[in-house]
Amino acid sequence: MLFKIIKLIAYVLGAAILVFTGIMLTKVLPYMTFEHAINFLGTKTDEVLNKDHFIWAFYIHITSSLFVMGGGAFQFFPEIIRRFPRFHRNIGKMYVFFILLLAAPSGLILAFYANGGLAARVGFSMQCLVWWTVTYFAWNEIMQKKYENHVNMMIRSFAVTLAAMSLRTESYIMYYWLGTKPIETYLTVTWLSWVGNLLLAEIIIYTGISKYIVQSIFPKDKISSLRFKNP
Repeated sequence: MLFKIIKLIAYVLGAAILVFTGIMLTKVLPYMTFEHAINFLGTKTDEVLNKDHFIWAFYIHITSSLFVMGGGAFQFFPEIIRRFPRFHRNIGKMYVFFILLLAAPSGLILAFYANGGLAARVGFSMQCLVWWTVTYFAWNEIMQKKYENHVNMMIRSFAVTLAAMSLRTESYIMYYWLGTKPIETYLTVTWLSWVGNLLLAEIIIYTGISKYIVQSIFPKDKISSLRFKNP
């Protein structure tokens, strides 16, 4: 019964993430005109917009993060993991390498130019550093065939990945339902979006749910097929 509930929640969450990824794609496409006075870029000064490394980081971040979000969503569908282990491995590799080499480093560059002052800059910088670190450890654990540790680290990694989703949801709730001021909302969700997600991840891990996921989705007769090959 518990496994069926977990499985249902996983499917619903995976579908929601795919929908959110599609919505984010519609937000990213306008930037492909490479004009500077569009949405987020319109909030930046000419001095910042004239910095090549900022522009490069921005476009790398918004495009790589889409692949990370969309690719990671498929890991929420147990049947895909069990029936198509090679697809699971390849999507996992893409997720890890895009974060380590593209999304997190570019996000760290953007963090130095974040609106909202020091509190926002530190918040976004810490998010990127934590994102990179837990994702690296998730990769390292699977290379050592430590499946439970790998799942735990991936839960933490995707919790930070989902900060993009949480940030927008929490901003809407705080601004429209709770009536907080724009700057209060922004500075709060800068931290709450990823720290809150990590707290939920720790609850999932320490209540034993992650261990149950490993035992249920990765049965012993199939777990060997899920191992990554050493490069």
